[in-house]
Amino acid sequence: METIEFEHPLARSILTRMRDRDTGPDEFRRLAHRMGFMLAVEATRNIRTAPMHVETPMEPTLGETTVDSPVIMPVLRAGLGILAPFQELLPDSKVAFVALRRDEDTGRPDWLYDSVPDLAGSQVIVLDPMLATAGTASAVLDYLADAGVRETTLVSVVAAPEGIHRLGAYENLTVITVSVDRELDGRWFILPGLGDFGDRLYN
Repeated sequence: METIEFEHPLARSILTRMRDRDTGPDEFRRLAHRMGFMLAVEATRNIRTAPMHVETPMEPTLGETTVDSPVIMPVLRAGLGILAPFQELLPDSKVAFVALRRDEDTGRPDWLYDSVPDLAGSQVIVLDPMLATAGTASAVLDYLADAGVRETTLVSVVAAPEGIHRLGAYENLTVITVSVDRELDGRWFILPGLGDFGDRLYN
């Protein structure tokens, strides 16, 4: 597993505003979209391309075109908050949906729903904005492994070190996050975190 803590001054500024308890749902959604766009650029940094000849208004030239269309998988609800910018950058990609809910008493995930195409041999970008205990992420990664996925990128806005550590045994996994925060509290919430991402998106 590789962990990338995405480093960019605009990302740090957006995250600070997302953390602010006084940021309302409308502004939070706008900030989530901007953050999602920045993370989409980072998550597609190593996407494969092929040579392509084009005619500019001035002369022929050699450029590149993308040849990969990774599947985008938002984890409902929170993952929907950063889905749109990934679709903007990857308009030909299929979107797979999974829904899990964390049991607040045990911290374990309950699997609620999936609507997923054939994933055998594919690349998948999982959108899970809060990586806390990694219970949800582990359940999704196990599901993807059983489906024959070749390579997975997990995109989170904020992660806890406990969650990062738990995912260390997964191969062919890249975790991209803007911030690895300090710790989890006794209720498995990230500190300093930004609260419940889904609640803040949807009020």
